Amino acid sequence: MPAGVARTAPARPRPSARVDRQQEDPVRSPRVAVDVVIFTIDEGELRALLVQVNNGRFIGRWAFPGGIVPVGEAPEAAAIRELQAQTGIKGVYLEQLRTFGDPGRDPKAHVVSIAYFALIPAKAETRPTCAKYAGVKWASVKSLSRLAYDHNRIADDALSRLRAKLAYTNVAFSLLPTAFTLGELQEVYEIILGRKLDRRNFRKKIVALGLLRALGRQRRGPHRPAHLYGFRRRSLMNVQIL
Repeated sequence: MPAGVARTAPARPRPSARVDRQQEDPVRSPRVAVDVVIFTIDEGELRALLVQVNNGRFIGRWAFPGGIVPVGEAPEAAAIRELQAQTGIKGVYLEQLRTFGDPGRDPKAHVVSIAYFALIPAKAETRPTCAKYAGVKWASVKSLSRLAYDHNRIADDALSRLRAKLAYTNVAFSLLPTAFTLGELQEVYEIILGRKLDRRNFRKKIVALGLLRALGRQRRGPHRPAHLYGFRRRSLMNVQIL
């Protein structure tokens, strides 16, 4: 190097603008939310619980209850909390359905939602307990309107999961009271599957599986008295039914 020429350190590469923006703007990272699909059977129909959006682009539209998961809270705990706060329903068993992460599913931000679904044996009394939503209702799954966000897709996936679980689990117990007739049990399957089942074959298979116990009582009404049954085990188990 010639005398009198100062030595200079090589220039350090500058991080890309994209990396700078990600570091300086944490809002650019996706947020995590939960959505809850609750099914029940009422008046011969499969129904789902909906809440009415109170503001924003989807104001007036219906959706499944849910919300953003705060830092420090597990998604399932957030789902239970949001459900109780928005509808008044509590003590519901939840099962994770799947994750929905399309960047355009929420027009306000990139929100990744963990969806859950649950079943209850009777239409629960509901009430909006916060100002987040304008109303709460049970709606027929067969005639769901255009829901907010991507909740029609969530509804389709939840129904597909429920139909599949009817075939290989005893999940139907979650939709029935502790005492029911074989006709009522078959009706649950037919409503969800959307098709008729052979009465004789269905009853023969259900009884042979040993899932039910006779209660020694009958239900009397306008038709011939029907024997009442209960599930021996009211918890989820794998068993080939269909």
